[in-house]
Amino acid sequence: MTAAPAPVPSVAHDSHGPILLRNDADGVATLTLNRPHARNALSMALMEALQDALDAIRDDPTVRVVILQGAGPAFCAGHDLKEMRADPSRAATEAVFRTCARLMLSLTRLPQPVIARVHGIATAAGCQLVATCDLAICTEAARFATPGVQIGLFCSTPMVALSRAVSRKVALEMLLVGEPIDAQEALRIGLVNRVVPEAELDAAIGALAARIAGKARRVLAIGKEAFGRQIEMGLEEAYAYTADVMVRNMMMADAQEGIDAFLGKRPPRWEP
Repeated sequence: MTAAPAPVPSVAHDSHGPILLRNDADGVATLTLNRPHARNALSMALMEALQDALDAIRDDPTVRVVILQGAGPAFCAGHDLKEMRADPSRAATEAVFRTCARLMLSLTRLPQPVIARVHGIATAAGCQLVATCDLAICTEAARFATPGVQIGLFCSTPMVALSRAVSRKVALEMLLVGEPIDAQEALRIGLVNRVVPEAELDAAIGALAARIAGKARRVLAIGKEAFGRQIEMGLEEAYAYTADVMVRNMMMADAQEGIDAFLGKRPPRWEP
């Protein structure tokens, strides 16, 4: 990943420049929330720009993995409260949370796995982003919180992703108390996959992304979808569903090539 991040075509700008950057290299698309002056708070414009980028990536056969990161000192501080208070009408508020819900669902349903690269704070909807991403690696200095209860606004939408990423009691304690947890606690409860020193973050993210990007694109997509669907099912239904997925997967050229390569003791040659 050597190329410098570039503004997403037609993405919105603010007084500081483009609010979202995208860099593609070696099958990995890196999306950078680029509002460092606002701790990458999710304004409507930023959520819409990120949604447009995900829509473009979804059908891009060259992208196998997505990395989501934040510019500046933070990953993401949640929703843009200044923007929300500037127009406190019900219609505007509904639009914010409708847009956010669509964005989180798009991340979940994206065929490509998404890795959160977390440094600094990830709070409220920023913590929701981390919980929604498929994988997450953070620095030792990262902090996570759902602090809405402290300002009279319970983090109900972040709760959806958080309660699916960690145990119920852990999630509810974070939501009820609203205080930040550190990186090691986030690792212990399963909110992130690993914690690394800041100097090693890019290498760790790059290595994980490269390992995933080397797999067959269609197999990654079918596996991510199946994981998300089966985990919401009862045991018997989940086995019936995943058995059907396995049959469909076995009929795919990728599985046939992979098995033949394994038996022939050679590297597989995946189709684009």
